[in-house]
Amino acid sequence: MTKSKKLLVAITGGIGSGKSTFAKFLAEYGHPVILADDISKKILANDPVVRNEIVTEFGAESYLGKQINKKFLADNIFSDSNKLKKINSIIHPRVREKIYSTSKEYFKTKDIVFVEAALIFESKIEKIFDFVVLIIADKKLRMKRATKDKKISEKDFLQRNENQLDDEAKKKKADFIFINNGSKAELKQKAILLSNLLKAN
Repeated sequence: MTKSKKLLVAITGGIGSGKSTFAKFLAEYGHPVILADDISKKILANDPVVRNEIVTEFGAESYLGKQINKKFLADNIFSDSNKLKKINSIIHPRVREKIYSTSKEYFKTKDIVFVEAALIFESKIEKIFDFVVLIIADKKLRMKRATKDKKISEKDFLQRNENQLDDEAKKKKADFIFINNGSKAELKQKAILLSNLLKAN
């Protein structure tokens, strides 16, 4: 029997697209899922070198004691694409290292590891993955979801959305595309379909 190929698969999509829900369904189906956003938050909070770089670049208000000042950073970064690029240049290399080391551990017992991350194409890291899965949805629906579940304003949604590639550009780069304009049950079926397709790879 030949050994199965190990697959590192990215799940991405715009804010409110449902990529986190899609990733959650894959986790429920038994797949390990690495959350890039959680890694970023831990690095921001716990890495002293990163902390110094962030404070130098954005000011001492970036932190409240040992905690990240999320509102201050979000207000400053998402309204300025240059600042967003700067913070990404500080955090993303460390996130990639953590993804690599964590996936290596998972691959000891699993053949497929998923990584949920919003800025796969924007940070130009798609080449580290075997496949990139794109979750898309109509913009109005995404805004409705984001402002309800994430408790952000429509203005915040529009700013964050503006700093991401549009879906048409992402479609040209993605290996799998799933439309999420329906119910969670429908999205779950799509997650199971993807799992079965990759297992057959």
